[in-house]
Amino acid sequence: MNRRSFLTMGAAGALALTRRATASDAQPQPQPEFTYGQSRLGIVDDERDGTLYVPKAYKPGVPMPAMMMLHGFAGFADSVRSLFPLAEEFGVILIAPESRGLTWGQSIPGFDADVRYLGPAYRYVTSILDIDRQHVALAGISDGAGYALSMGLAYGDTFNHVIVLSGGLMIPFRYQGMPRLFFAHGLDDMQMPIDRTARKFVPELKAKGYDVTLHEYQGGHRVPPAEMREAFKWFVASTPQ
Repeated sequence: MNRRSFLTMGAAGALALTRRATASDAQPQPQPEFTYGQSRLGIVDDERDGTLYVPKAYKPGVPMPAMMMLHGFAGFADSVRSLFPLAEEFGVILIAPESRGLTWGQSIPGFDADVRYLGPAYRYVTSILDIDRQHVALAGISDGAGYALSMGLAYGDTFNHVIVLSGGLMIPFRYQGMPRLFFAHGLDDMQMPIDRTARKFVPELKAKGYDVTLHEYQGGHRVPPAEMREAFKWFVASTPQ
């Protein structure tokens, strides 16, 4: 669902990002090798796949925080390249999948093709890297932020942190777990007006008992580098409830 239709939303459905173990899961599996720096996720064979970034400070056997960052409308995983220095600075594994279509969640929330892709992407990364399960974030920018918020609230037992950067949607089909939430939104955002998004959602979430941080900044829809840095800083310093 894109920014042009975020006011005409529907909601229903559920599809787990994680799955129950089966008999085949009990069999020993060879652990794939990983690559430091940027590499292709390799979850699907088509052109829209995703990127994995492993900081140089990562050491096998030592859990490291992980952030799944969702791009904006008509975006690509390569758009998160500017975040690689922050991943290095704060010691965060960065997972940047690509939406199955032009943007995220274009069908029934919880049953769409995107959530069926994010689950295997997350499981793949946790199969090759040691993840700090107390610091797993679902983050997004613009359209990706709205999808991250909705899915983060629905899968709060997996993603214990949710980062919403200039987002415009909140349509969770359920509430699971109690993830901590970070919002950053421009006061002059004309695409996703703050009074109809962040300033509306934050009080609602606080009333439900969520720990919510809101950063309002001077500017429009574009997220300034300083706010990106604040999001990473908040993430590594915050612990789940």
